[in-house]
Amino acid sequence: MMVDLMSSVIIWGAFLMFRWLVYEGRILSVDTILIPMFDFYMPLVLYPIGCLCVYYLSGYYLRPLRKRYLRELRRTFISSVIISLGAFFLIVIDDEVGGYYERYLMSLVVLFLIQFFGSYLPRLLVTIIAHKNDNDAPRRYTIRSMDEIEVFELAHAQQPYDEVILDIQSKEKETDIYVLINRLYPANVEISVVPSLYDMLTGAATIEDVGDQPLIPITEHKMSDTELCVKRAFDIVVSLIALIVLSPVYLLIALVVWGTSRGPAFYCQERIGLHGIPFNIIKFRTMCVHAENDTPQLSLDNDPRVTKLGKFLRKYRLDELPQFWNILKGDMSIVGPRPERRYFINQIEEKAPYYCMIYKIRPGLTSWGPIRVGYTDTLEKMVSRLNYDIVYVENMSLGLDLKIMFYTLGVIFNGKGK
Repeated sequence: MMVDLMSSVIIWGAFLMFRWLVYEGRILSVDTILIPMFDFYMPLVLYPIGCLCVYYLSGYYLRPLRKRYLRELRRTFISSVIISLGAFFLIVIDDEVGGYYERYLMSLVVLFLIQFFGSYLPRLLVTIIAHKNDNDAPRRYTIRSMDEIEVFELAHAQQPYDEVILDIQSKEKETDIYVLINRLYPANVEISVVPSLYDMLTGAATIEDVGDQPLIPITEHKMSDTELCVKRAFDIVVSLIALIVLSPVYLLIALVVWGTSRGPAFYCQERIGLHGIPFNIIKFRTMCVHAENDTPQLSLDNDPRVTKLGKFLRKYRLDELPQFWNILKGDMSIVGPRPERRYFINQIEEKAPYYCMIYKIRPGLTSWGPIRVGYTDTLEKMVSRLNYDIVYVENMSLGLDLKIMFYTLGVIFNGKGK
């Protein structure tokens, strides 16, 4: 990112030099350089920021140690086209020099060439150095038995690994692999499994580079890097707008909750999120204070612990509104599997050991599972919701997210939250 930032400043400066030369015909003119006839200072700030935004949305910064030369070339080319067109139509085309507009096509072509080569060559140099530097190469660890997990955790604590390959050949391979995945997710490493013959015949295994061992990626996302970054950017923008626009609603609900039942307006509870790491989810309080003692309990229909206002908030899912703060912080996403408590996850895993498969993405405010199953008041419903969420994880896309948000609005407006 630092290289891209410095490159973008140099790129815009080089383009300004070209414009001075073409428009004025005297590049060393002091009055032209100090007092240019077009907007100078604002684009000098906005252009590098705009470049970094485009680069981020392209997914370029998501996995810096796993870059491929051809993919880097393609992403840089596409980013340069977008940046050049955007800068041209937002900045260059509005510059009026000497009372007329001129040489638009030349300006656009030159801007693109400077942008592409000025950004690609430094990137290529950084990538070459990273690939040749053993310290920056992805560090892999292979686990071949259940006993090796302890050895890995000790080694990972001293010098973190980037990828773990599970090569388990025991008779209870499937159960062992799920146990290991649950242990490995909090380490925030990429996890892959050596496939069986059946896996290879059915196409589950993938080969990233010629000569590589075929593997089944566990933590690999179904979305592309670009889609993941667009999804996160969408989460940030929407949650920020929601927190600002709905602030009067937050204040009103908080006052009513506080005034109608004894206790705080908000309720925090530990849930398990991305990579199996706990976080505190925040909601409007819908139950009486001390509704749970030592043992967590599921909410039932006509639950006496739920306040009258709480029933209304749950019906229209207004109690979930504070979770836009969790989304803005990065604990959650707008669309993703609903996070659960560790107590209930342990019970779910007894019936569905593949629960860990949803750890690869951020939990969400809504998902396919809650839409199909609704509030879960039994363990069977929790497993059913998990299965729908697994389907979402294996088919996730920006289009599917929009579809789920559309259905969620229907659930809210029809009061089918509970």
